[in-house]
Amino acid sequence: MLAPPPFAYDATATRPSWDSLATDLRAAIEARLGAPVVAARTAGAGFTSGFAGLLDTAAGDRVFVKAARSADQRHLCDWYAHEALVTAALPAEVRAPRPLWTLATPDWFVLCAEAVDGRTPPLPWQPAELTATLTAWADAAAALADPPRALLDLKLPALAPMLAEEFGGWRWMAAGTVPAPPSAAPGLDHLADLVALEESAPALVTTSGPELMHCDLRLDNVMIDAAGRAWICDWNWLCHGPAWFDTAILLITAYAGGLDADQLWATHPTAADAPSGALDATLAAMSGYYLTRGVAPPTDAAPLVRAHQTWHGEVALAWLAARQGWS
Repeated sequence: MLAPPPFAYDATATRPSWDSLATDLRAAIEARLGAPVVAARTAGAGFTSGFAGLLDTAAGDRVFVKAARSADQRHLCDWYAHEALVTAALPAEVRAPRPLWTLATPDWFVLCAEAVDGRTPPLPWQPAELTATLTAWADAAAALADPPRALLDLKLPALAPMLAEEFGGWRWMAAGTVPAPPSAAPGLDHLADLVALEESAPALVTTSGPELMHCDLRLDNVMIDAAGRAWICDWNWLCHGPAWFDTAILLITAYAGGLDADQLWATHPTAADAPSGALDATLAAMSGYYLTRGVAPPTDAAPLVRAHQTWHGEVALAWLAARQGWS
């Protein structure tokens, strides 16, 4: 078992409270809800600064609401609008909160979705909760292998070009384009191997069919409900690519907790048709990305995101080193 991250994944966000939101915004939300809000619980997980929380109304309803300012959080407004389109079109087999309505004012964008009575799974993973998550993902991936027309009409991006353009951390270190961060030190004796694995990733994730993947399947995008079922949240990065890539990303945290991540990978339905070298290429690409992003300047909007990226990168590299037999 590796050292846990220096934070809890259910307490990474810095968000405004319901009571601190602008009066006119709260009034507009309550008007759409049809009743006053009598209780609010701000979401602790995530790495954005928009409002997100569970709202209970005087009528007895509970919903999950996200809100962002158009003036200085335009990217969040765009993400929430896109997420509403995506989640409305997801197949029924995908266990994810569905949108109820959206609201755009001159100053704000609001997404109201179904509430999930659940929690972010803690680390280390409890085997039953990880099994529930892997099962939910297998069901979702099977449904997204042949996506509905409504999703295809969104003209979603493909993973392969993103990997080629944005996930070149080890290549950039080798070329001297970026300095090697201290956390990358265990990989520097194997830099040529890491570069080769990273460079192989775009070809491996290129697909000939329309299949879609979540593209951000991390522990903090999962909710475990009272019945022990897993819900997959935050679908705004949905793209064309193989589901096994998401499985590999999710299992980074399983490896950190001392679980047999190699066996979990080998037996997961999404990995059945993965090409040779798929897992190692994914770990190389993700470790290089996370480690180089982890030393980027801090951000007030998400103070813990750099620690999250660095820790994920260290674990991905450690798992890859173990698989490769690097001393």
